[in-house]
Amino acid sequence: MNADRKIAIIAGVLFITATAASLLGNGLTGSILAAPDYLARVSSSGNRVMVGALLSFLAAAGSAGIAIALYPVLKRYDAGLALGAVGFRLIEAVFYIVGALCLLSLLTVSQQSVNAGDQSAAYFQNVGDLLLTTRDSAGFIFAVIAFCLGALMYYAVFYRSKLIPRWLSVWGLIAIVLLLSAVFITLFDGDPYSISGTLIWLALPIALQEMVLAVWLIVNGFNPSAIASLSAKTE
Repeated sequence: MNADRKIAIIAGVLFITATAASLLGNGLTGSILAAPDYLARVSSSGNRVMVGALLSFLAAAGSAGIAIALYPVLKRYDAGLALGAVGFRLIEAVFYIVGALCLLSLLTVSQQSVNAGDQSAAYFQNVGDLLLTTRDSAGFIFAVIAFCLGALMYYAVFYRSKLIPRWLSVWGLIAIVLLLSAVFITLFDGDPYSISGTLIWLALPIALQEMVLAVWLIVNGFNPSAIASLSAKTE
């Protein structure tokens, strides 16, 4: 197995890992954090919140790892875009880590709130709201914008190089634009962190595309003719 084939498999596994970790993490904590009495529920569901935070760290590592894994191949076709993709996906990972740290801090605040009783309830509620807003801003706005910018860069390289089928690259580019639209809707619709049916539909195409891409990379790898064409030009 040559180096390019190994890179394709690693990238495919990382796509699946990052997506699965993100979905599982949000699935574990979403209903807890959306509840009106989320501080009490966080305190009583400490293990779930802790696992959710750990999954967020795993998603962050996987997100950064995707662009890092692809870089040795993509830089042969466009070093600038390949490096930009790494940079933005590292920024994405940083925001996911910020969100995970806010979640862990929220666990501490919730436990202190329960122990303090009603006297300090307003104080702890304000701190909790601040942490929750920071987490949502980092994870659902800034991390997603960084992801979109990084992904646009490597899908552009994929399209130009034909390392993967162009229909798959075009699907990725269109899906990223739809996801960016979802981000701006969440920013300006007056309820920035609510998950509506429209937002789910706008985010679904990139989720499906990345799973198809992951399977393609694992099963088929990069297009051998595209690799051979670049080698011939270099020689």
